[in-house]
Amino acid sequence: MGIEIRTVESPRDLKAFITFPEKLYSSTPQWVPAPVFDEINTLRRDKNPAFEFCESAYWTAWKDGAMVGRVAGIINHRYIEKWSHRYARFGWIDFIEDFEVAKALVGVVENWARSKGMEAVHGPLGFTDLDREGLLVEGFQERSTFATIYNFPYYPEYLERLGYAKDIDWVEFLVQTPDSIPEKLLRVNELLSKRSGVRLVEWTTRRDLKRRFAKEIFGLIDDAYAELYGTTPLSERQVKAYVNQYLGFVDPRFTKVLVDAEGKLAGFAITVPNLSEPLNRHKGKLFPFGWISLLRALKNPTTIDMLLVAVRKEYVARGVVALLMTALNDSAIKAGIKFAETNPELETNLAVQNLWKDFSKRQHKRRRVYLKRLE
Repeated sequence: MGIEIRTVESPRDLKAFITFPEKLYSSTPQWVPAPVFDEINTLRRDKNPAFEFCESAYWTAWKDGAMVGRVAGIINHRYIEKWSHRYARFGWIDFIEDFEVAKALVGVVENWARSKGMEAVHGPLGFTDLDREGLLVEGFQERSTFATIYNFPYYPEYLERLGYAKDIDWVEFLVQTPDSIPEKLLRVNELLSKRSGVRLVEWTTRRDLKRRFAKEIFGLIDDAYAELYGTTPLSERQVKAYVNQYLGFVDPRFTKVLVDAEGKLAGFAITVPNLSEPLNRHKGKLFPFGWISLLRALKNPTTIDMLLVAVRKEYVARGVVALLMTALNDSAIKAGIKFAETNPELETNLAVQNLWKDFSKRQHKRRRVYLKRLE
């Protein structure tokens, strides 16, 4: 039998689309699924505010009566308006080790993109820059994080055979927690804080953090990340959705907030305990028992994931990001944290990579967005 492509139309179809990786990666300890409720909230049109300016279609591939692949096609109209590129996106792409399956899935996205008047297809990308993005091209032996994609080594090989080429890369580092913070650095940070008027703010509960800083945090993300690859401004509804998604697991020990002399947000570092092991074990499902493992990982982590870091532009050159890093390291040392996963950083974003220049680290992963122009 040949390969059949089916359009995802019903809730049952969407469930099969979301859960397909469970079978594909069932014996792969490096794979970490996104929480199922996050996938539902992202892919359903009535749940994701990005559908105010995005359109999408989802497909599954079948062979010999079994599901063998999936893919999403997305058009972000704000991206087109901002960057003047009539590009469609592919995302949520997974397939068995069969080139013809990959070809059929990519082909249906390309045909859909042509029908919409697009000039190219790139991906893997989500609806926005805060969704999972980038195909893993190095570091297949490393365990993923809940914020990143895992895929098998044949994925990039197949895409390149299908005419896709690198558009941009992200790199990731595993950073070792230092044994201590030098007294000299503490004195420099104290002087820096006095000169800049910037100080750390303590918070105790997630509700407190959300109430005081949630809108400012995502406003700063919009401003600080504006020139980064593929970014688009966030709507008010998106901010509300991302507040719950990104601030739902934060810990006062590992998420740091800076304010200026007037109490306005000056910078932040959102870092969460690494949840890779429980998410892998329970296939991204919190119920009935996944939440117990998740709570244990949140309480006593040995690795933390750095999700988002941003500083107001007027403070970047003044080095106040050092206050965030020092505070974070101090908390990590006290909590017995051994390593921090940086998560994806654009290979061109040297300012962020310089944050780790004085730390013991290794670049352990690389991921890529591929691009193909349509004829």
